[in-house]
Amino acid sequence: MKAPLADRLRPKSIDEVAGQKHLLSNGKILRKIIDSGEIPNLIFYGPSGVGKTTVANIIAAKSGKKLCYLNATTASTADIKEIISSIGTIDAASGILLYLDEIQYFNKKQQQILLSYIENGDITLIASTTENPYFYVYNAILSRSTVFEFKQLSADDIYSVIKSATEKLAEETGIEVIISDESAKKISRAAAGDVRRALNMLELCFLTAKTGEKAVIEETSVEQILGGNAVRYDREGDEHYDIISAYQKSMRGSDPDAAVYYLARLLAAGDLPSACRRLLVCANEDVGLAYPQIIPIVKAAVDTAMTVGLPEARIPLANAVILVATSPKSNSAYNAIGSAMGDVEKGLGGAIPRQLQNKHFDGEDAEVKGQNYKYPHDYTGHYVNQQYLPDGIKNRKYYEFGDNKTEQKFKEYWDKIKTDRS
Repeated sequence: MKAPLADRLRPKSIDEVAGQKHLLSNGKILRKIIDSGEIPNLIFYGPSGVGKTTVANIIAAKSGKKLCYLNATTASTADIKEIISSIGTIDAASGILLYLDEIQYFNKKQQQILLSYIENGDITLIASTTENPYFYVYNAILSRSTVFEFKQLSADDIYSVIKSATEKLAEETGIEVIISDESAKKISRAAAGDVRRALNMLELCFLTAKTGEKAVIEETSVEQILGGNAVRYDREGDEHYDIISAYQKSMRGSDPDAAVYYLARLLAAGDLPSACRRLLVCANEDVGLAYPQIIPIVKAAVDTAMTVGLPEARIPLANAVILVATSPKSNSAYNAIGSAMGDVEKGLGGAIPRQLQNKHFDGEDAEVKGQNYKYPHDYTGHYVNQQYLPDGIKNRKYYEFGDNKTEQKFKEYWDKIKTDRS
Protein backbone atom coordinates (compact mmCIF):
# COMPACT_ATOMS: atom_id res chain seq x y z
CA MET A 1 0.00 0.00 0.00
CA LYS A 2 1.38 3.39 -1.02
CA ALA A 3 2.27 5.77 1.79
CA PRO A 4 0.23 8.98 2.10
CA LEU A 5 1.39 11.90 -0.03
CA ALA A 6 2.52 13.80 3.09
CA ASP A 7 4.98 10.99 3.91
CA ARG A 8 6.16 10.60 0.32
CA LEU A 9 6.95 14.30 0.14
CA ARG A 10 8.58 14.63 3.56
CA PRO A 11 11.63 16.95 3.17
CA LYS A 12 15.08 15.39 3.29
CA SER A 13 17.00 18.59 4.08
CA ILE A 14 16.44 21.66 6.23
CA ASP A 15 16.24 23.91 3.17
CA GLU A 16 13.23 21.94 1.93
CA VAL A 17 11.21 22.44 5.14
CA ALA A 18 8.26 24.79 4.68
CA GLY A 19 7.98 27.73 7.06
CA GLN A 20 9.70 27.93 10.47
CA LYS A 21 12.06 30.60 9.16
CA HIS A 22 12.41 31.96 12.71
CA LEU A 23 14.16 28.68 13.58
CA LEU A 24 15.66 27.34 10.37
CA SER A 25 16.89 30.33 8.34
CA ASN A 26 20.65 30.76 8.10
CA GLY A 27 21.96 32.36 11.27
CA LYS A 28 19.06 31.23 13.48
CA ILE A 29 19.94 29.27 16.60
CA LEU A 30 18.34 25.93 15.71
CA ARG A 31 19.87 26.05 12.22
CA LYS A 32 23.30 26.67 13.74
CA ILE A 33 22.84 23.72 16.08
CA ILE A 34 21.85 21.42 13.22
CA ASP A 35 24.71 22.58 11.00
CA SER A 36 27.23 22.10 13.81
CA GLY A 37 26.51 18.37 14.01
CA GLU A 38 26.69 18.54 17.82
CA ILE A 39 23.11 17.83 18.81
CA PRO A 40 21.98 18.63 22.38
CA ASN A 41 18.72 17.46 23.91
CA LEU A 42 15.90 19.28 22.16
CA ILE A 43 12.19 19.76 22.75
CA PHE A 44 10.02 20.92 19.87
CA TYR A 45 6.55 22.18 20.62
CA GLY A 46 3.77 23.52 18.44
CA PRO A 47 0.62 22.41 16.61
CA SER A 48 0.36 19.30 14.46
CA GLY A 49 1.62 19.25 10.90
CA VAL A 50 4.15 22.07 11.12
CA GLY A 51 7.41 20.12 10.69
CA LYS A 52 8.47 18.95 14.17
CA THR A 53 8.88 15.30 13.16
CA THR A 54 10.39 16.22 9.80
CA VAL A 55 13.12 18.35 11.38
CA ALA A 56 13.81 15.66 13.98
CA ASN A 57 14.24 13.06 11.22
CA ILE A 58 16.65 15.32 9.33
CA ILE A 59 18.70 15.89 12.48
CA ALA A 60 18.76 12.15 13.19
CA ALA A 61 19.93 11.33 9.67
CA LYS A 62 22.87 13.76 10.03
CA SER A 63 23.82 12.70 13.55
CA GLY A 64 25.22 9.24 12.76
CA LYS A 65 23.53 7.92 15.90
CA LYS A 66 21.15 5.00 16.10
CA LEU A 67 17.65 6.42 15.71
CA CYS A 68 14.93 5.11 18.01
CA TYR A 69 11.35 6.30 17.80
CA LEU A 70 8.68 6.19 20.49
CA ASN A 71 5.21 7.68 20.59
CA ALA A 72 4.35 8.42 24.20
CA THR A 73 0.65 7.78 23.61
CA THR A 74 1.36 4.06 23.13
CA ALA A 75 4.89 3.43 24.47
CA SER A 76 5.38 1.60 27.76
CA THR A 77 8.14 1.46 30.34
CA ALA A 78 9.26 -1.81 28.71
CA ASP A 79 9.80 0.05 25.41
CA ILE A 80 12.05 2.55 27.20
CA LYS A 81 14.06 -0.24 28.84
CA GLU A 82 14.50 -1.98 25.49
CA ILE A 83 16.13 1.15 24.08
CA ILE A 84 18.31 1.52 27.17
CA SER A 85 19.47 -2.10 26.77
CA SER A 86 21.03 -1.26 23.39
CA ILE A 87 23.37 1.35 24.90
CA GLY A 88 27.00 0.39 24.24
CA THR A 89 26.19 -2.26 21.62
CA ILE A 90 27.78 -2.33 18.18
CA ASP A 91 24.49 -1.24 16.70
CA ALA A 92 24.60 1.93 18.82
CA ALA A 93 28.35 2.52 18.88
CA SER A 94 27.92 6.22 18.07
CA GLY A 95 25.18 6.67 20.61
CA ILE A 96 21.40 6.71 20.53
CA LEU A 97 19.13 9.47 19.37
CA LEU A 98 15.64 8.98 20.75
CA TYR A 99 12.79 10.79 19.06
CA LEU A 100 9.94 10.86 21.55
CA ASP A 101 6.68 12.08 20.04
CA GLU A 102 3.94 13.55 22.27
CA ILE A 103 6.18 13.53 25.36
CA GLN A 104 3.38 15.10 27.42
CA TYR A 105 1.76 11.64 27.63
CA PHE A 106 4.75 10.15 29.49
CA ASN A 107 4.18 10.20 33.22
CA LYS A 108 6.81 11.48 35.64
CA LYS A 109 8.23 8.00 36.34
CA GLN A 110 8.70 7.26 32.65
CA GLN A 111 10.44 10.58 32.11
CA GLN A 112 12.66 9.94 35.16
CA ILE A 113 13.79 6.60 33.74
CA LEU A 114 15.26 8.45 30.76
CA LEU A 115 16.81 11.21 32.84
CA SER A 116 20.11 9.65 33.91
CA TYR A 117 20.84 8.40 30.38
CA ILE A 118 20.11 11.83 28.95
CA GLU A 119 22.29 13.43 31.60
CA ASN A 120 25.37 11.29 30.90
CA GLY A 121 24.97 11.51 27.12
CA ASP A 122 24.15 7.86 26.42
CA ILE A 123 20.86 9.01 24.90
CA THR A 124 20.26 12.26 23.02
CA LEU A 125 16.62 13.20 23.29
CA ILE A 126 14.55 15.01 20.71
CA ALA A 127 11.01 15.27 22.04
CA SER A 128 7.97 16.86 20.48
CA THR A 129 4.69 17.99 21.97
CA THR A 130 1.60 19.90 20.94
CA GLU A 131 1.29 21.22 24.51
CA ASN A 132 3.35 23.82 26.34
CA PRO A 133 6.30 21.77 27.67
CA TYR A 134 6.69 24.03 30.71
CA PHE A 135 3.39 22.62 31.96
CA TYR A 136 3.75 18.98 30.92
CA VAL A 137 7.42 18.02 30.86
CA TYR A 138 9.34 17.02 33.99
CA ASN A 139 11.49 19.97 35.16
CA ALA A 140 14.69 17.94 35.31
CA ILE A 141 14.36 17.05 31.60
CA LEU A 142 13.42 20.62 30.71
CA SER A 143 16.52 21.95 32.44
CA ARG A 144 18.71 19.63 30.34
CA SER A 145 17.02 20.49 27.05
CA THR A 146 16.67 23.41 24.69
CA VAL A 147 13.08 24.26 23.81
CA PHE A 148 12.02 25.54 20.38
CA GLU A 149 8.51 26.62 19.45
CA PHE A 150 7.26 25.69 15.98
CA LYS A 151 4.61 28.02 14.55
CA GLN A 152 1.59 27.32 12.39
CA LEU A 153 2.48 27.81 8.75
CA SER A 154 1.04 30.67 6.76
CA ALA A 155 -1.30 30.05 3.85
CA ASP A 156 1.50 31.25 1.54
CA ASP A 157 3.89 28.63 2.95
CA ILE A 158 1.35 25.89 2.37
CA TYR A 159 0.48 27.22 -1.11
CA SER A 160 4.11 26.66 -2.14
CA VAL A 161 3.95 23.10 -0.81
CA ILE A 162 0.71 22.46 -2.71
CA LYS A 163 2.22 23.63 -6.00
CA SER A 164 5.33 21.46 -5.64
CA ALA A 165 3.21 18.50 -4.48
CA THR A 166 1.09 18.81 -7.61
CA GLU A 167 4.22 18.41 -9.72
CA LYS A 168 5.24 15.39 -7.65
CA LEU A 169 1.85 13.75 -8.18
CA ALA A 170 2.19 14.23 -11.93
CA GLU A 171 5.69 12.69 -11.91
CA GLU A 172 4.59 9.70 -9.83
CA THR A 173 1.45 8.86 -11.76
CA GLY A 174 2.18 10.06 -15.28
CA ILE A 175 -1.13 11.93 -15.11
CA GLU A 176 -1.28 15.63 -15.96
CA VAL A 177 -2.51 17.49 -12.88
CA ILE A 178 -4.25 20.82 -13.45
CA ILE A 179 -5.10 22.97 -10.44
CA SER A 180 -5.95 26.66 -10.54
CA ASP A 181 -4.30 29.17 -8.24
CA GLU A 182 -7.64 29.74 -6.52
CA SER A 183 -8.14 26.02 -5.86
CA ALA A 184 -4.62 25.76 -4.44
CA LYS A 185 -5.28 28.81 -2.26
CA LYS A 186 -8.56 27.35 -0.98
CA ILE A 187 -6.76 24.20 0.13
CA SER A 188 -3.97 26.29 1.66
CA ARG A 189 -6.42 28.36 3.68
CA ALA A 190 -8.53 25.41 4.77
CA ALA A 191 -5.45 23.56 6.07
CA ALA A 192 -5.21 26.11 8.92
CA GLY A 193 -1.44 25.95 9.12
CA ASP A 194 -1.15 22.15 8.92
CA VAL A 195 0.95 20.89 5.97
CA ARG A 196 -0.08 17.28 6.50
CA ARG A 197 -3.74 18.21 6.35
CA ALA A 198 -3.18 20.24 3.19
CA LEU A 199 -1.44 17.37 1.41
CA ASN A 200 -4.08 14.89 2.49
CA MET A 201 -6.76 17.17 1.05
CA LEU A 202 -4.80 17.64 -2.18
CA GLU A 203 -4.41 13.88 -2.59
CA LEU A 204 -8.14 13.34 -2.06
CA CYS A 205 -8.92 16.06 -4.61
CA PHE A 206 -6.55 14.37 -7.07
CA LEU A 207 -8.07 10.92 -6.58
CA THR A 208 -11.58 12.20 -7.20
CA ALA A 209 -10.55 14.29 -10.21
CA LYS A 210 -8.39 11.93 -12.24
CA THR A 211 -9.88 10.58 -15.44
CA GLY A 212 -7.59 8.86 -17.89
CA GLU A 213 -4.36 10.80 -18.37
CA LYS A 214 -5.60 14.05 -16.84
CA ALA A 215 -6.81 15.29 -13.43
CA VAL A 216 -8.48 18.68 -13.37
CA ILE A 217 -9.02 19.85 -9.80
CA GLU A 218 -11.99 22.22 -10.03
CA GLU A 219 -12.83 24.87 -7.43
CA THR A 220 -16.31 23.43 -6.96
CA SER A 221 -14.86 19.98 -6.25
CA VAL A 222 -12.40 21.47 -3.76
CA GLU A 223 -15.24 23.21 -1.93
CA GLN A 224 -17.29 20.01 -1.77
CA ILE A 225 -14.36 18.05 -0.37
CA LEU A 226 -13.31 20.69 2.12
CA GLY A 227 -16.79 21.52 3.32
CA GLY A 228 -18.48 24.91 3.49
CA ASN A 229 -16.85 26.26 6.63
CA ALA A 230 -13.28 25.25 5.99
CA VAL A 231 -12.84 27.24 2.79
CA ARG A 232 -13.84 30.53 4.42
CA TYR A 233 -11.37 30.57 7.28
CA ASP A 234 -7.59 30.75 7.44
CA ARG A 235 -6.08 30.56 10.92
CA GLU A 236 -2.89 32.21 9.72
CA GLY A 237 -4.38 34.79 7.35
CA ASP A 238 -5.63 38.32 7.91
CA GLU A 239 -9.22 37.11 8.30
CA HIS A 240 -8.27 35.00 11.30
CA TYR A 241 -6.68 37.93 13.12
CA ASP A 242 -9.54 40.22 12.12
CA ILE A 243 -12.09 37.82 13.63
CA ILE A 244 -10.03 37.38 16.79
CA SER A 245 -9.63 41.15 17.09
CA ALA A 246 -13.33 41.80 16.54
CA TYR A 247 -14.22 39.07 19.05
CA GLN A 248 -12.21 40.61 21.88
CA LYS A 249 -13.07 44.21 21.00
CA SER A 250 -16.79 43.36 20.98
CA MET A 251 -16.53 41.89 24.49
CA ARG A 252 -14.47 44.88 25.63
CA GLY A 253 -17.00 47.21 24.01
CA SER A 254 -19.88 45.55 25.91
CA ASP A 255 -21.72 44.37 22.77
CA PRO A 256 -22.98 40.83 23.55
CA ASP A 257 -24.59 40.39 20.11
CA ALA A 258 -21.39 41.10 18.19
CA ALA A 259 -19.29 39.10 20.67
CA VAL A 260 -21.43 35.97 20.33
CA TYR A 261 -21.47 36.36 16.52
CA TYR A 262 -17.68 36.36 16.33
CA LEU A 263 -17.59 33.45 18.76
CA ALA A 264 -19.83 31.60 16.29
CA ARG A 265 -17.41 32.41 13.45
CA LEU A 266 -14.53 30.93 15.44
CA LEU A 267 -16.42 27.80 16.44
CA ALA A 268 -17.78 27.22 12.93
CA ALA A 269 -14.14 27.01 11.83
CA GLY A 270 -13.32 24.61 14.67
CA ASP A 271 -10.98 27.12 16.30
CA LEU A 272 -11.85 26.30 19.89
CA PRO A 273 -8.39 27.18 21.32
CA SER A 274 -8.48 30.77 20.03
CA ALA A 275 -12.04 31.27 21.30
CA CYS A 276 -11.04 30.08 24.78
CA ARG A 277 -7.73 31.91 24.98
CA ARG A 278 -9.12 35.32 24.04
CA LEU A 279 -12.09 34.87 26.35
CA LEU A 280 -9.74 34.27 29.29
CA VAL A 281 -7.61 37.25 28.32
CA CYS A 282 -10.64 39.53 28.03
CA ALA A 283 -12.05 38.48 31.42
CA ASN A 284 -8.76 39.46 33.05
CA GLU A 285 -7.74 42.44 30.95
CA ASP A 286 -11.06 44.18 30.35
CA VAL A 287 -13.37 43.18 33.23
CA GLY A 288 -10.68 42.60 35.81
CA LEU A 289 -11.21 44.18 39.21
CA ALA A 290 -14.60 45.63 38.32
CA TYR A 291 -15.94 42.10 38.79
CA PRO A 292 -13.04 39.89 39.96
CA GLN A 293 -15.31 36.88 40.54
CA ILE A 294 -15.66 36.59 36.76
CA ILE A 295 -12.18 35.11 36.40
CA PRO A 296 -12.90 31.68 38.00
CA ILE A 297 -16.33 31.66 36.34
CA VAL A 298 -14.85 32.10 32.87
CA LYS A 299 -12.07 29.60 33.63
CA ALA A 300 -14.70 27.03 34.61
CA ALA A 301 -16.60 27.68 31.37
CA VAL A 302 -13.41 27.26 29.33
CA ASP A 303 -12.50 24.04 31.18
CA THR A 304 -15.99 22.68 30.48
CA ALA A 305 -15.74 23.63 26.80
CA MET A 306 -12.35 21.94 26.42
CA THR A 307 -13.64 18.83 28.22
CA VAL A 308 -16.81 18.33 26.18
CA GLY A 309 -15.39 19.60 22.88
CA LEU A 310 -17.37 20.83 19.92
CA PRO A 311 -20.23 21.18 19.20
CA GLU A 312 -21.37 21.23 22.87
CA ALA A 313 -18.53 23.61 23.81
CA ARG A 314 -20.51 26.44 22.23
CA ILE A 315 -22.92 26.50 25.20
CA PRO A 316 -20.54 27.23 28.13
CA LEU A 317 -18.56 29.58 25.91
CA ALA A 318 -21.67 31.53 24.91
CA ASN A 319 -22.56 31.89 28.60
CA ALA A 320 -19.10 33.21 29.40
CA VAL A 321 -18.82 35.51 26.39
CA ILE A 322 -22.16 37.18 27.11
CA LEU A 323 -21.21 37.51 30.79
CA VAL A 324 -17.92 39.20 29.90
CA ALA A 325 -19.60 41.50 27.38
CA THR A 326 -22.28 42.64 29.83
CA SER A 327 -20.04 42.98 32.90
CA PRO A 328 -18.66 46.30 34.17
CA LYS A 329 -15.17 47.01 32.86
CA SER A 330 -11.84 47.97 34.39
CA ASN A 331 -8.30 47.84 33.02
CA SER A 332 -6.67 49.15 36.21
CA ALA A 333 -4.72 45.94 36.88
CA TYR A 334 -3.69 45.72 33.21
CA ASN A 335 -2.31 49.26 33.38
CA ALA A 336 -0.60 48.61 36.72
CA ILE A 337 1.33 45.54 35.58
CA GLY A 338 2.21 47.28 32.31
CA SER A 339 3.78 50.19 34.19
CA ALA A 340 5.59 47.89 36.61
CA MET A 341 6.96 45.72 33.77
CA GLY A 342 8.18 48.90 32.07
CA ASP A 343 10.16 49.90 35.13
CA VAL A 344 11.60 46.40 35.54
CA GLU A 345 12.72 46.36 31.89
CA LYS A 346 14.42 49.73 32.41
CA GLY A 347 16.29 48.34 35.41
CA LEU A 348 14.66 50.74 37.86
CA GLY A 349 14.35 49.92 41.54
CA GLY A 350 17.31 48.54 43.40
CA ALA A 351 17.76 46.37 46.47
CA ILE A 352 14.77 44.92 48.30
CA PRO A 353 14.16 46.93 51.49
CA ARG A 354 15.88 45.28 54.48
CA GLN A 355 12.63 44.75 56.39
CA LEU A 356 11.27 42.62 53.51
CA GLN A 357 14.31 40.45 52.91
CA ASN A 358 14.23 36.74 53.66
CA LYS A 359 17.14 36.79 56.10
CA HIS A 360 17.31 37.37 59.81
CA PHE A 361 20.91 38.36 60.48
CA ASP A 362 23.18 41.22 59.49
CA GLY A 363 26.85 41.41 58.61
CA GLU A 364 29.25 43.36 60.78
CA ASP A 365 29.21 46.18 58.24
CA ALA A 366 25.44 46.76 58.48
CA GLU A 367 24.70 50.30 59.64
CA VAL A 368 21.31 49.29 61.06
CA LYS A 369 21.03 45.91 62.73
CA GLY A 370 17.85 43.84 62.70
CA GLN A 371 15.19 43.26 60.12
CA ASN A 372 12.66 45.66 61.71
CA TYR A 373 9.76 44.22 59.74
CA LYS A 374 6.34 45.34 60.99
CA TYR A 375 3.78 42.54 60.86
CA PRO A 376 0.53 44.19 59.64
CA HIS A 377 -1.76 41.79 61.52
CA ASP A 378 -0.34 43.09 64.80
CA TYR A 379 -1.86 46.51 64.12
CA THR A 380 -5.40 47.86 64.18
CA GLY A 381 -7.08 47.42 60.82
CA HIS A 382 -4.36 44.92 59.83
CA TYR A 383 -2.31 47.76 58.35
CA VAL A 384 0.83 49.65 59.28
CA ASN A 385 2.70 52.21 57.22
CA GLN A 386 6.11 50.96 56.07
CA GLN A 387 8.19 51.01 52.86
CA TYR A 388 7.72 48.11 50.46
CA LEU A 389 9.18 49.36 47.17
CA PRO A 390 12.96 49.67 46.69
CA ASP A 391 14.50 53.08 47.46
CA GLY A 392 14.93 53.97 43.80
CA ILE A 393 11.19 53.86 43.13
CA LYS A 394 9.77 54.14 46.64
CA ASN A 395 7.18 56.74 45.65
CA ARG A 396 6.17 55.08 42.38
CA LYS A 397 2.41 54.63 41.81
CA TYR A 398 1.39 51.74 39.57
CA TYR A 399 -2.19 51.03 40.55
CA GLU A 400 -4.98 53.58 40.33
CA PHE A 401 -8.40 52.52 41.55
CA GLY A 402 -10.92 52.16 38.73
CA ASP A 403 -14.12 54.18 38.71
CA ASN A 404 -16.36 51.12 39.11
CA LYS A 405 -18.36 50.27 42.21
CA THR A 406 -16.13 47.40 43.39
CA GLU A 407 -12.83 49.25 43.23
CA GLN A 408 -14.31 52.46 44.65
CA LYS A 409 -15.54 50.53 47.70
CA PHE A 410 -12.02 49.19 48.22
CA LYS A 411 -10.62 52.70 47.76
CA GLU A 412 -13.01 54.11 50.33
CA TYR A 413 -12.00 51.41 52.82
CA TRP A 414 -8.24 51.82 52.33
CA ASP A 415 -8.38 55.61 52.28
CA LYS A 416 -9.90 55.47 55.76
CA ILE A 417 -7.56 52.78 57.10
CA LYS A 418 -4.40 54.34 55.71
CA THR A 419 -5.35 57.86 56.73
CA ASP A 420 -5.95 56.66 60.29
CA ARG A 421 -2.59 54.81 60.38
CA SER A 422 -0.34 57.31 58.58
